[in-house]
Amino acid sequence: MSVFARIIFFHATNIHKPLAVYKTIAIFVSGMRKINRTYKFRLYPNKVQADLLARHFGCARFVYNYFLNQRKEQYRLTGKSDNYYAQAKALTALKKQEATAWLKDVNSQTLQFAIRSLEVAYTNFFQKRAKFPNFKSKHSKNSFTVPQFASIADNRLFIPKFKEGIKCRVHREIKGEIGKVTISKTPSGKYFVSVFTEEEYVTPLEKTNKSVGVDMGLKDLLITSEGETFKNNRYTRRYERKLAKAQRHLSRKKKGSRGFENQRLKVAKLHDKIANSRADYLHKCSISLIRRYDTICIEDLNVKGMERNHHLAKSITDASWGSFVSMLAYKAEWNGKKVVKIDRHFPSSQTCNVCGYVNKQTKDLSVRKWECPVCHTHHNRDVNAAINILRFGLNHISAGTVDYTDGEEVRANLLKGRSSVKPEAHESLAHG
Repeated sequence: MSVFARIIFFHATNIHKPLAVYKTIAIFVSGMRKINRTYKFRLYPNKVQADLLARHFGCARFVYNYFLNQRKEQYRLTGKSDNYYAQAKALTALKKQEATAWLKDVNSQTLQFAIRSLEVAYTNFFQKRAKFPNFKSKHSKNSFTVPQFASIADNRLFIPKFKEGIKCRVHREIKGEIGKVTISKTPSGKYFVSVFTEEEYVTPLEKTNKSVGVDMGLKDLLITSEGETFKNNRYTRRYERKLAKAQRHLSRKKKGSRGFENQRLKVAKLHDKIANSRADYLHKCSISLIRRYDTICIEDLNVKGMERNHHLAKSITDASWGSFVSMLAYKAEWNGKKVVKIDRHFPSSQTCNVCGYVNKQTKDLSVRKWECPVCHTHHNRDVNAAINILRFGLNHISAGTVDYTDGEEVRANLLKGRSSVKPEAHESLAHG
């Protein structure tokens, strides 16, 4: 329910005048919230624009690698290295040199953003959130970011140095204010633009007052406490024969030849097919749960640790549990739902959900069904685990022992070190 209030303040000096001068402040209280949303659209540059994009990719990569190497050398010699502001000054001097004057051909803010990305990479490394930054390669995904002055109109993307605009397939309306945009080129040769926005969002979903526990697995991707299962499509397994055959053909081609490039594109398109199919399915699974339940309890799995099991690593990576949890979390935040993560050490699969008996024999993953020796209840391993996850999560929420904050504190800590936006570049966004 929305509430509209109008507050009128009278100026003391004008209060006795026939036509009093006043300020009117409108306050609108509703379920609206500010969210950051990124829209991704396909780009179709012409030949001239593709050449200019290639120069932007190359210059941004060169600047990143140049200053990464500079930092490493400075630290090797002195034990210290320059920060972003010192390297931004060095970039200005670098563009004035004859040997690197070609850096002037691209947007200057794009090059500055490459240095800022390096600064963020160092911050994440020192705060133990990421490994030490590596040099960028032109053979992987290429990208560059434009922090300001980007717009989309008439199905064209307008950014500095591209006055005519790049043809863009805008398949959905952009509702927020456009901030930075990132142009990328995949190994399969496709161009995309990711548009970062901040917008007012009102959830279209109504409260259901339902809760569910979700167990993530490999036989089935998701199993709920209500017995519903989401199939594990195993996309990597599905396409691995085609992929292996395409890679064998690639290995026989002469590197640098036209045949090699054509075959490389075939391999890259297969990888795109696998990644896109998986992401599409995970989006469908996550939004299905968000629409039907207000509270979703899941396990806080140590996915990286589980991937050390070489017998299961390929299947775990193919399932992509981490991506699913990320999608579930941000969709829950947008729509006022809760995602509760329970302790990863809780024996959800081993505990009888009726009497609480812990059966150690179910540690063996081949045991899919078992009977409780105490209450003689027959259990499906995964459904039993999902019921236990739901109860554990709800009990700890009601007891106040789960510090649920919708992930706000975690995101605040991550953004503190990961912010890759120049403050003055998005001052308008920061202040609404």
